[in-house]
Amino acid sequence: MSNQTETVTQSPADVVRGLYDALSKGDVPGVLAKLDPEVIVDEPNQLPYGGVHQGREVFVQSILGAMMGYANVAITGAEVFEGQAGVVGTLTGTLTAHTTGEDFPLTMVEIHQVENGTVRKIDVYTKNPHELAAFYARAEAGTR
Repeated sequence: MSNQTETVTQSPADVVRGLYDALSKGDVPGVLAKLDPEVIVDEPNQLPYGGVHQGREVFVQSILGAMMGYANVAITGAEVFEGQAGVVGTLTGTLTAHTTGEDFPLTMVEIHQVENGTVRKIDVYTKNPHELAAFYARAEAGTR
């Protein structure tokens, strides 16, 4: 009988699937566990939380905090594909504004760079960044 424990190495795609699973459950500690401490997230500049962000805590405060500060986020679908350029993830869902109840369909494509079992970089592309920014502006103003 051996006292050695086996280390199971997750594929980069499995790491991103775990990130999406934690995100869909609202499990912030689970999200953080999948991110490198110095993760770099590049969001579309049009969004209120747009730009390049570095670090797990910044991700939670600046991106998740802003998104969830304006709206409830319901992820309805996630697909993950692994290739030479990294891991590509697609997310679909619905944002529901806290102030107005307006629903907005969310469609995102993300390119993840995974190193040593954590996500090191995420490039985020939304299907309609200008409309998403307008949704956030209406949510902030409390108008439709």
